[in-house]
Amino acid sequence: MAALDGEAAPGSPWPAPDGTPLHLRHWPATGDPWATVLIVHGIGEHSGRYERTGRLMAEAGLDVHAFDLRGHGLSGGRRVYVRRWGDFLDDLEARLGQVRQEGRPLVLFGHSMGALIALTYVCADRPAPDFLVLSALPLDARTPAWQRLLAPVLGRVAPTLLVANPISGEQLSRDPAVGIAYFADPLVQPRSTVRLGAELFRAMKRARSELGRLHVPTLAIHGGADTLVPTAVSEPLVGVAGVERRVLPNLRHETLNEPEGPEVVAAIVEWLRAHVRAVGG
Repeated sequence: MAALDGEAAPGSPWPAPDGTPLHLRHWPATGDPWATVLIVHGIGEHSGRYERTGRLMAEAGLDVHAFDLRGHGLSGGRRVYVRRWGDFLDDLEARLGQVRQEGRPLVLFGHSMGALIALTYVCADRPAPDFLVLSALPLDARTPAWQRLLAPVLGRVAPTLLVANPISGEQLSRDPAVGIAYFADPLVQPRSTVRLGAELFRAMKRARSELGRLHVPTLAIHGGADTLVPTAVSEPLVGVAGVERRVLPNLRHETLNEPEGPEVVAAIVEWLRAHVRAVGG
């Protein structure tokens, strides 16, 4: 693994539109697949942390794909850095185009920053998936005003400056093993560049202003005990046409990695089955 401010070794020959190598993962469906899912992970982590989720979905008949975002995990690019938010969207559009060729109903699933990437993608003028699942969507950040004002300035003058991600293991899950594994994982990045932070703040603001453009049937889940992305920040989804928002009592930020994670996955699968049937899939 390269240093935090260097380049990661390519983990896959699959190139992003600008040539950056993106590391891909795939959990083939058990039996005949009835839909395809593409997972987008959160800040500082990688798609390998979705092994249990991918396996459970595959066992339920979903063909599941994921990739490491640029600058994350085994994908190329400067660590935890993005030149512009649109680079994430370009990568996602290209990857969706690949898995769309399988010809099944297409589900885009995003967690935390990945949920924000997924939402801003769907609200943009780009080829949309058939269904959207958002986990712990950060439509806002509980950060001091001075940090919000400083972030875009530093993003321009010192874009690769690294700052610690304000994450503790106990915020992720009630299962202590999840936090221990997170910080022991050599592919997890505990810091982010200020450019990525500035782009994240801008994307949150844009997403809040563009919720009226959300036109894809959407399931939003959020842990009721999430202190990393407080449940209240996804409340603007309430009342948006086509969106079902579920707050899961007592669960923390990574609901999929809670002890109840298999039940959370099962509920997502049930929602997807019902909606795929409703459109004749």
